[in-house]
Amino acid sequence: MQNRRDWLKKALMASAALPLGASLGEQLMAAPVSETERRFMRSRYAGLIKVRLGSNENPYGPSERARKAISEIISETNRYPFQSVTEFKKVLAEYEGVTPDHILVGAGSSDLLCATGSAFGVEEGAVLSPNPTFPMLMNYASVYSALWDKVDLNDKLEIDYSLLASRIHGGTRLVYICNPNNPTGTLVDPTLVRSFCEDISGTVPVFADEAYLEFLEPSQQLSMIALIRRDKEVIVSRTFSKIYGLAGLRIGYLIARPDIAKKIARHHPGIPTNQVGLAAATASLGDKDFMALTRKKNAVARKHLTNYLEKKNLIYGESHTNFVMFDPNTDGHQVVTRLAEKGFGIRVWDYKSKPWCRVSIGTLDEMKMFTRALDSAF
Repeated sequence: MQNRRDWLKKALMASAALPLGASLGEQLMAAPVSETERRFMRSRYAGLIKVRLGSNENPYGPSERARKAISEIISETNRYPFQSVTEFKKVLAEYEGVTPDHILVGAGSSDLLCATGSAFGVEEGAVLSPNPTFPMLMNYASVYSALWDKVDLNDKLEIDYSLLASRIHGGTRLVYICNPNNPTGTLVDPTLVRSFCEDISGTVPVFADEAYLEFLEPSQQLSMIALIRRDKEVIVSRTFSKIYGLAGLRIGYLIARPDIAKKIARHHPGIPTNQVGLAAATASLGDKDFMALTRKKNAVARKHLTNYLEKKNLIYGESHTNFVMFDPNTDGHQVVTRLAEKGFGIRVWDYKSKPWCRVSIGTLDEMKMFTRALDSAF
């Protein structure tokens, strides 16, 4: 009970520190990732977006399996999903080779990142991560007085795991990594990442965000879940929002040692999911044909974009995902605004004192339209 009171006290103190008129959810969940993007989101151009290339969504989903499951579950949506969550955890446990006690189900992986940030943020200390990366966990940890220690990427926009390891100190409570990394799309050899997680987790827990793992070819999909089966202090998050095409249904899951999963669950809402999403996710899980089709189409459309960037001599990260981050070599805010005027929505990321652009990969036709629009945005 004392822990609960302490957590609530910190949450109220953190909320009081936010700008007047801004709720905790508005500050952290809406999460434009930079001041550049905040300015854009407030502008009149945000409502002009017709081609959405800003949220790394799958333009080909959901799969036929998911569509069929959705139509069949509609009659059950008057019921709370308590039993459905229990059954879903059993399905996931068998698929991942763990027990249901290792699994926490949430409304997308962002929901679980927030809960983890809260769980480790209340311990104060620091959370260590590469920079830039997906900020949700660290944003939440920072609310609870935790520091956010950032380590810049290398010249190839890849995570430098040796440098990351060297920055761990006595106050580090958690290390967050994302491979492939968001927003850069870059990949570090998964065997090197596994060695990092195995070594570091003996000192401090490691959170491995695997939201984009399925965009790798199957031979490259080396998950850190294998370390959890060996009782290492590693936490893995996965989502159905990306390659499975279920972003609007909000289903994700976290895998960790049962004691760690319970620790995070204390900071997680009780019913964050729904019958439709659970049914669609269950039907989608492991759909190799659909994932292969998505990877193939994504690679072709991504190649069109990178060919364009190379032709324009623009620096970009070598992406293994469904997005590419590039240096526009001009005012990134103006590029985003001009694209919005033409109906294209992308994201901006502040890195090394200037705004970089991140564009999600749409269909090939969308990317052809996008590069034509980008030509006139400079």
